[in-house]
This record gives sequence, C-alpha cells and structure tokens, in this order.
Amino acid sequence: MSWGTELWDQFDNLEKHTQWGIDVLEKYIKFVKERTEIELSYAKQLRNLSKKYQPKKNSKEEEEYRYTSTRAFLATLNEMNDYAGQHEVISENMTSLIIGELTRYVQELKQERKSHFHDGRKAQQHIETCWKQLEASKRRFERDCKEADRAQQYFEKMDADINVTKADVEKARQQAQLRHQMAEDSKAEYSSTLQKFNSEQHDHYYTHIPNIFQKIQEMEERRIVRIGESMKTFADVDRQVIPIIGKCLDEITKAAESVDHKNDSQMVIEAFKSGFEPPGDVDFEDFTQPMKRTISESSLSNSRGDGKYEPKFGGKSKGKLWPFIKKNKLMSLLTSPHQPPPPPPASASPSAVPNGPQSPKQQKEPLSHRFNEFMTSKPKIHCFRSLKRGLSLKLGAGPEDFSNLPPEQRRKKLQQKVDELNKDIQKEMDQRDALTKMKDVYIKNPQMGDAASVDHRLSELEQNIEKLRLEVQKFEGWLAEVEGRLPSRTEQARRQSGLYEAQNTSAVNSCAQDRESPDGSYTEEQSQETEMKVPATDFDDEFDDEEPLPTIGTCKALYTFEGQNEGTISVAEGEMLYVIEEDKGDGWTRIRRNEDEEGYVPTSYVEVYLDKNAKDS
Repeated sequence: MSWGTELWDQFDNLEKHTQWGIDVLEKYIKFVKERTEIELSYAKQLRNLSKKYQPKKNSKEEEEYRYTSTRAFLATLNEMNDYAGQHEVISENMTSLIIGELTRYVQELKQERKSHFHDGRKAQQHIETCWKQLEASKRRFERDCKEADRAQQYFEKMDADINVTKADVEKARQQAQLRHQMAEDSKAEYSSTLQKFNSEQHDHYYTHIPNIFQKIQEMEERRIVRIGESMKTFADVDRQVIPIIGKCLDEITKAAESVDHKNDSQMVIEAFKSGFEPPGDVDFEDFTQPMKRTISESSLSNSRGDGKYEPKFGGKSKGKLWPFIKKNKLMSLLTSPHQPPPPPPASASPSAVPNGPQSPKQQKEPLSHRFNEFMTSKPKIHCFRSLKRGLSLKLGAGPEDFSNLPPEQRRKKLQQKVDELNKDIQKEMDQRDALTKMKDVYIKNPQMGDAASVDHRLSELEQNIEKLRLEVQKFEGWLAEVEGRLPSRTEQARRQSGLYEAQNTSAVNSCAQDRESPDGSYTEEQSQETEMKVPATDFDDEFDDEEPLPTIGTCKALYTFEGQNEGTISVAEGEMLYVIEEDKGDGWTRIRRNEDEEGYVPTSYVEVYLDKNAKDS
C-alpha cells in the first residue's frame, strides 16, 4: 500500500490532506497550552485560598490554632498548598514535554512538506514541458506534411499545363521535393520527441512521483505517530503526580484522624479556667422580724461588709453580678483620658485655632467620686456607653504581674514569662561561652585577633544575664504568690481596699480589692475572689448590648498628634475624621477613623464641623 502507486494522480488532494494534518497538530498544541493555563490558574487559586485562611502572625487567630481541630485544618491548608504545587508541575511538564517539542516538530514538518511538494511540482512542470515539446513537434510535422502535399499538387498541375514553360515546371518540381524533405525531417523529429516524452512520462509516473509521494506518506505517518506519543505523554504527566497528590490526601486524612475532642475540651479548660470557687448558698433574709438583716458571707453580693445597706434603683432587679460582667466594661467607665490635653504646636498662634484657646486643665477626680457619679446620674448613661467603646482597650496591656487576670490564667502567664526569660538567659549564656572561647583563642594566637576587643561585649552579656536573672526572680516570686507559697496580700493592701469600699457604700455592697498600678491607674487584684453587685436596671441591658455610636459631624486635623496615652488616637495634619462625641469641657474630642479605630484628640488640634441635625437632637 503506497501513495505513489495508489494516489499517483491525487497530488492536489495530498497537498490539502497534509496541510490538514499540520492544522490538527497545531490545534492539539493549542489545546495543551490552554490546559496548562488552566492548571496554573487552578494552582494559583488554591494557593490564594490556602493563604487566605492561614492564621495571621501575632494575632488572636494564631492562638486558636493550638486545638487539634484547628491544627488539622492548618495541616489541610498546608497540604492544599502542596497539592497546588503538583498542578504547577503538571503545567511545567506539559509545557516542556508536549508544547515545546511539538512546536519545534511542526516547524520541521512544515519545512519537509514544503520541500516534498516543491519536488512534486518540479516533476509536474518537467513532464508538462515535455508534453508541450511533443505537441509542438507534432504540429510542425503536420504542417510540413500539408505543405508537401500542396507543393506536389502544384507541381503536377504545372507539369500537365502545356502553356507553362519548362523552367516553371522545374521550379515547381524542386519546390515539391523540398517540401517532401522538410516533411520527412519533421517526421523524424516528431518520432524522436515522442519517444523521449514516453520515456519521461514513464519515469514521472513510475519513478519520480511514487518516490515523492512515498516520502510524503512517511512524513504524514510520522506526524500521526508523534501526535499519538504526545497524547500518551499528556496522560503520563498526570499519572506521575498522582502518587504525590495521594500523599497530600493521605496527610489530610491523617490530620483529620488526629483530631481529639477530649484534648480540645481540656485545652478550653486550661485557657479559660479562672481558679475561683463557685459562690455558696445565699442565706435567707427574714424581713418580717424587726432585726438587723444579715447577709451571707458566701454570697457573691458581699465579700467582707457586715450589715451594709444595698440601695435599690428601680422596681425590678435581675440580680446581675459584677464579676460576670466584662471587666473592660466596668474599668473603662472608671478610667478616661482626664489628663489635660497637650497644647498645639508652638509655631501656631492661638488665634489660628478655629476651636478657640486650649481647654482648661481638668483635675484628676477620685475613683470613688467617678463611680458614685456614674451610679447616681441617669442622664450620663449615654456618655459612659460612649466611653466604654473607646477606652476599654486600655486594659489590653495590663500590669506587669498580670494581676488583672484570674488566678489560673495569671499562673499560666507568669509561668510562660519565666520560661521565656530562661530561654533568653540561655541564649545570652551561649553567646558568652562562645566569646569566652574566642578570647582564649586570641590569647593563645594573638595574630588572629585582639583578646581585649571582646571584653566590652562580655561585660554587656554579663549585665544582660544579671538583669534577666533578676527578672526571673521577680516573676518567680509572683508565681509563688499565685501558687500559694507566699502571702497573697498585705495588711496594708487590705486596709486600702476596705477604705475604698467605705467610700462607695452608696453605690455597691462590695467592690473588688484594688491597688494602684505604677502608672497611676487602678487595676483589679485577682489573687482572691472578688465580687461586685450593682442594681439591675434597664441600663445593664443597654450596657451589654451596645451599638456603635453614631457620627455627629466631621473634623479636620490642624496639627499632627501622636496619641501615646491610653484612650487617645494618632492623627496626621490635614486628615479628615468623624466626630462621635464633642468636647464636654475637658479639652478632648472623641473621633473615629474607621469601625475599629477611635479615641480622643485635643479639641484645639482639630477643626470640628458638627452636623446640625445631630447637634439639635
């Protein structure tokens, strides 16, 4: 079966068929290219998906990944990242093994096809030229024969005419002989040309064309084999990554099987256990007897007071207990940026400030006075609700000894701090040992370096180690206090706490024992069980279910303000912000940048544009 013998007269159809074959090959290349683009896009989307759900560093989400279920989810995200990498491998292999190879092969195939059909056209042109020569020789032979017949007839006519001279007859005879000779020569030339054409035609259809068509057939068969091999490679590229993808899926399954609900439950206990004992039973208070009411010391409503009167605010009481209200809500009400605001930059004159001169300084009020004012003044509820949102974040840092935390959480934080300090001490000691060895080497081999050059660094390391050890001793002392190895409170602290309660008997029965931190703010001491009870009114419900404060206008920062104090916010000159609480006479205006950033800035630092409707309301 050969194209040269079977398709000897189908030159044009073979040309069209081979071009179609090249088009099919190019179409397959385009298909594989689009497949690689899909694989890359899929891998990119998988990586973005994995990155989107990865925990952010130094955030609360990172702490949540200590549970087995969230660790399994994190392992799934990591495996999905590897899974995406395998799709990238598929794309790379298909690009190099299929697209690159086939693209080069198509160029070579086009050149080979062009060469073969050029030879075929050349053979066609040659046989057509031979045919034209044969036709010309044939026509010339035919013409000479006709001319010879006419010359013979003319001679015979002249010879038969008695009136024609003998010279004319002889001339006609010579002309007839000449024409006969020319006809014989044309006949010989036509015969020779015909034999040559037949030979050329035989060679053309039985030798040249079959050879050319055979080469074209081989070229087409190679193309078919090559596209089949590419399709096999297409499948093999996918098959090669299946084991690795299977391992990724196995790791996901393994991570899922590692989820331990009991362990997670125990970790919840460790994370949130306060260490407080549950409250005891509440004693019966007999109001029918004209006798002094007694209050159970085990009740949460009183920690140390005897016979203290509990004022009632309103007709209904829900029995809410202060220890179970968010600490930041209470403490944010008792603390505010009541220090005087800073003056504007010295370069600006007071007349240039649209809000007038600097607000007068406000004296720091006692904590008890603020608390009494809060409990007795109903119209200030909205004001304190606004204070809560901006200032509750002040307690985020907390005191150094973590005394604002429950006992169990405080113990964990202190233990964690001790471990971190011990690690830092070990690092410093390793550096000191390394420098000591280096110094010994310098002493033995002075040409390698000056031994005195490391003395300064060694002294710094010794100082750092000593400081760290003092820190460890300090935190270990607090840790021992929490664990009960040291007295938790001094008598002086108890007396101070009792004095604080005496100042606030009109507001609460019992308040948490307080101490003043080094920065002058009050923090709760939670080494003992403390509790507070406030009258349950509609205000409590408002306080728990708080909505963001509405904006009452806008403002423009006239100067740059660095909000370094708690409750304040930094602003840049020319920045536009929202006003959510105007100056109450203390020199501070409360603003908001976005939903999560709000705080106080000096009124003299901003130009306020209040909304008329909000101001009237």
